[in-house]
Amino acid sequence: MSDKTEKKGFFHKFLDVIERVGNKLPDPFALFIGLAFLIIIISWIFSLFDASVIHPGNGEELPINSLLSGAGLQFILTSMLDNFTGFAPLGLVLSMMLGIGLAEKVGLLDYAIRKTILKSPPFLVTYTVVFVGIMGNLASDAAAVIIPPLGALVFYKLGRHPLAGLAAGFAGAGAGFTANLFIAGTDVLLSGISTEAARLIDDTIVITPVDNWYFNIISVFMLTIIGGLLTSRFVEPRLGKYKGDGLEDENEEELPNAKKGLIAAVITGLVYWGIIVVVIFLPNSPLTNEEGGIIPSPFIDGIVPIILIFFILIGLAFGITTGKIKSTKDATYYMTESIKDMAGYIVLVFAIAQFIAYFNWSNLGTWLAVNGAEFLESVEFTGLGLIIGYVIFTALLNFLITSGSAKWAIEAPIFVPMFMQLGYDPAFTQAAYRIADSSINIVTPLFPYMVIILAFMKRYDKNASIGTYMSLMLPYSIVFLIAWIILLGVFYFTGLPLGPGAYTFLEDRVQ
Repeated sequence: MSDKTEKKGFFHKFLDVIERVGNKLPDPFALFIGLAFLIIIISWIFSLFDASVIHPGNGEELPINSLLSGAGLQFILTSMLDNFTGFAPLGLVLSMMLGIGLAEKVGLLDYAIRKTILKSPPFLVTYTVVFVGIMGNLASDAAAVIIPPLGALVFYKLGRHPLAGLAAGFAGAGAGFTANLFIAGTDVLLSGISTEAARLIDDTIVITPVDNWYFNIISVFMLTIIGGLLTSRFVEPRLGKYKGDGLEDENEEELPNAKKGLIAAVITGLVYWGIIVVVIFLPNSPLTNEEGGIIPSPFIDGIVPIILIFFILIGLAFGITTGKIKSTKDATYYMTESIKDMAGYIVLVFAIAQFIAYFNWSNLGTWLAVNGAEFLESVEFTGLGLIIGYVIFTALLNFLITSGSAKWAIEAPIFVPMFMQLGYDPAFTQAAYRIADSSINIVTPLFPYMVIILAFMKRYDKNASIGTYMSLMLPYSIVFLIAWIILLGVFYFTGLPLGPGAYTFLEDRVQ
């Protein structure tokens, strides 16, 4: 297989160009600091021409404020700390990581993933590997490291080609990263940035972590079926019969009472959600609105704390049962370790927060949104074609900027307000962004986990190379993206809700 891929000289040259260009980009922190300085310069240039824009919400004329003026300098200095500490996604993401991180650090997520794959019936193994890969994004980036080698090991033990199992696991964990049956950290992170961007147009709007939930649930099953079929009908037959020496059986040391711990976690989770459901259906429930509904309601508004408590409880149940948690100090230690893992994100947020704040204060975001929307309407480039064009643009941008949060922080202040001007709900724009960013992850040469997957591949095939990798993962990336665009079209034409109270068009949103 590697010989065939090496002959594709043009494709390899294309990837080399992408890699060279991408490697010349600065670190994301430096990139956003540079963008903040760029906004400062652009705002000054626009102000020289007395540029202004009519706010689409209140009709007020907004001048482009120069950040190089006296008022601009005051804003930069006096708002810097508030921009950082008041950045909506920061508190949401760190709070979620307290719970998810605890469940991960005590070994619950790893153990649950392992048992789900290893205990599945042989005829469902392929689909299970993809499904667990998709669901593994509850553990964030850890899924890309844990699940692919497990998939390879399971396939190897069943006498199937291990690289097919590796590819199926990585397709789920990498290309299917944005989908899940549950609310994950990605939902919290992106919705916070979306809210900040949407408030350029409507300062009362809130994009919640559940605004793409229904879309994500359908995506899980769609991608599981497609990923399983691709693996068994195309990828594995192309690989042929495995003739390598493989590996000796890997017997992972299991935590004592891990099975009991998993049972305790499941029971704890069921009891917890049972209590939530009971409270919701109580007369005059504190979790519902005045009409007794949940859209909108305190339940939706408090979904992040509710999920946070869920993960803390199941993490505690598993940790206490297995002996990983023997005192409150242990629980605190694991949560502290999970926050340590977020240090890079916290540093990046400082730069992102300044960039977005400058963008908002200067009124450049509103100017771009209004004028961009008017231009698109003037050339009659609207409707689903516009959305597909945006998806393709984001997919191509993924070759240069691999950080999903960083890329959305750049795009959201421009495209969310612009599409709002055209009548699209920010939740729909966010969904379009997510499918492009997620599906292209696995074929981006700058994706940090590509190197790790290549290392896993060489354990089964010493001749495996970047060509081998690309030939394995490219089919998943292309087919996942096409299927997702079709699914987005279904939501567009049918008016189905993307999540509780969130639809394709802004006029249908329930606040």
